Amino acid sequence: MPAAPRAAAAEPDARTAHAPGAAGGLRQAGRPGAPEETPSETTRRLRPVPGEPVRGEGSRPDPALSWSAPAVPGDGRPRVSFARPEGYDGLARPRPLGGRLRPQVLAAAVCLVLGVGLLTGAVTGSWLAGDGGAGGAFAEAGDLWHSVPVDQLFPPTVSGQGAGPGGADRTWTRVAVAPDADCAAAFDRLLAKVLDPVGCRRLLRATYTDATRSHVTTVGMLFTKADAAAMTSLAKRFETEGLGSRDDLMPLPYAAENTAAAGFGARQRASWTVSVLTDAPVVVYAVSGWADARTVDGPQPAGEAMESGATSAPAQAGLGHEAKGLADRVERALRKNVGPATEHPS
Repeated sequence: MPAAPRAAAAEPDARTAHAPGAAGGLRQAGRPGAPEETPSETTRRLRPVPGEPVRGEGSRPDPALSWSAPAVPGDGRPRVSFARPEGYDGLARPRPLGGRLRPQVLAAAVCLVLGVGLLTGAVTGSWLAGDGGAGGAFAEAGDLWHSVPVDQLFPPTVSGQGAGPGGADRTWTRVAVAPDADCAAAFDRLLAKVLDPVGCRRLLRATYTDATRSHVTTVGMLFTKADAAAMTSLAKRFETEGLGSRDDLMPLPYAAENTAAAGFGARQRASWTVSVLTDAPVVVYAVSGWADARTVDGPQPAGEAMESGATSAPAQAGLGHEAKGLADRVERALRKNVGPATEHPS
C-alpha cells in the first residue's frame, strides 16, 4: 500500500505535461535534460490501433476485403445492395426511373410502323397509277396543251436578253395565236412522215414579231402520243441523221390576217430550228422570215445562221437568232409549267 503514492507521483498530470521553455519553445515534462521541441512537434502523433498490424509499403491488400470477392455466408462482412433509383412525376410522386423510357420506346415503335405504312402506300399508289418521279412529270407535260392558259405557254411578250447577234437583247411581241388543232396539213409531207412515229395529240402555234416589226417568227409545240422511249429514239434520229438541218423538213409558218405576219408563207421561210424533247412528249420548233413577205431562195438552219462569219442573208439579218432565241424561251416556259422536276436550261 505505501508504494501507490510514489507511482502516482511519477506519472505527470496530462494537463501539465508540456510547459513553455525559457526560449519560447516547449519542454517535455518528466524528462529532465531533454532538448526543447519545436512548435511543429507539439502535435500528438498518430499511433497504430491495437490489434491491427501496420502494413509496409510492399504489402498488398487482403483479397477477401475486395468488392469483387464472393460473399461467404457467416463471415461477418456487411452486405450492400443498391435499389432502383427513383424519379418524380409531374405530381412530385416518386417512381422508378426505369419506367420512364417505356412510353418513349412505344411511341417510337408506333411512329416507325406508321411511317413504313405511309411510305408503302405512296409507292403502291404510284405503281397503281402507272407513274412516279420523272414518269409522272413526263405524263403531266403531255396534258399542258389543255390545262395551262395560252398566255403561259405563249406569253404576250417575250424578252430575250443576249439572244440577238453579238449578244444584243431581243423583245418579241405576240401578234397571233392559232386555235389548237390536229396535225392534218400542219407540216410538209416529208416532215409529217418523220414525225409520224410519235403521233400527233395536239398542235399549238403562235406568231411573234420583233421590236422593229421587220421580222416575224412562228413558234409551235407538237404534243405527241409517244412515251419517253419513243421521244428519245426520235431525238437520236434527228441528231445522227442531221434532220434538223434539211430544208425539205422545215416547219410551216402560221400567217394571220391583219397582222405583221399576214404574208408569212412557205416561200418566206428564212431560218428554222426543231427541238425534240426527251423529258416531255413535245416537239418545239420555230421558223422565221421577213415581215415584208419577201421570198427566200436560200433558207438556212438557225444553228448555221448563228455561226460567226456566216454571210447568208438570213444570217446577216439575224433570223437564225430570232428562231432559236424564241424557241428556247417558249421551251423554258413549257418546262416551268411542268415543274422543277423537268426544268433544265436550254
